[in-house]
Amino acid sequence: MMNYLKHPLTRNLDIDDPRTTLLRRQIIQQKPFLRKIYEDWYSWIFSTIPQGEGIVLELGSGAGFLDEYVPDLITTEVFYCPLVKIIMDACFMPFTDGLFKVIILVNVFHHIPNARIFLREASRCLRPGGKILMVEPWVSMWSYLVYRYLHHEPFNVRTPNWTFSASGPLSGSNHALPWIVFDRDIKLFKSEYTHLAIESINVEKPFVYLLSGGVSMKSLMPGYSYRFWSKFENLLGRWSRELGMFARIELTRL
Repeated sequence: MMNYLKHPLTRNLDIDDPRTTLLRRQIIQQKPFLRKIYEDWYSWIFSTIPQGEGIVLELGSGAGFLDEYVPDLITTEVFYCPLVKIIMDACFMPFTDGLFKVIILVNVFHHIPNARIFLREASRCLRPGGKILMVEPWVSMWSYLVYRYLHHEPFNVRTPNWTFSASGPLSGSNHALPWIVFDRDIKLFKSEYTHLAIESINVEKPFVYLLSGGVSMKSLMPGYSYRFWSKFENLLGRWSRELGMFARIELTRL
């Protein structure tokens, strides 16, 4: 059954192969239901970017299309990808202090093998008042079951560390990492990063990403039904912490 639901473009491909990232970009564009999810996220990102001039950096841009929303966006990837501007490691950013007004990550933070190094580097590269904007998987009672038993990426809520083995740029990950850093270990985060303030964490999307099939599976719903499912999820807002699978995270450099 699971093999039948797999998207034919990425079936049997190595997740760490850059060609898979390019195919995923194609899949997002061709699946209307999935594209609308990204449009929701990108609209939030665009609306949260501070006013005024300044450079905006996106990490892990390979499969996305945020550059359609943010003019002059600096796109990056950890491996060669013809559609991005810079190849770089998020833990070793080749930029001067205070260069950026925003650093953006969409489903990227949980792939960074050392969260402490990244947060230190991102903070160094942000100007005062600059922001880190993330859309990341989140741990709830519902998402725990999905990520633990139905998802292919590593998922470890009990690890005492903010690190994991860097086995590959995409295969190496911990889907629980954003929740660990910004919820389970929130007191530790606040004590270590006094210059980074958590402005908001909004937990959302308990069902629509599953219905979209993501970038690996076939879509279970047509694009025109997205508005209905989105409204249905909004009715469940009071239970978002128990049901949500993703979180929009906004940090500000003090």
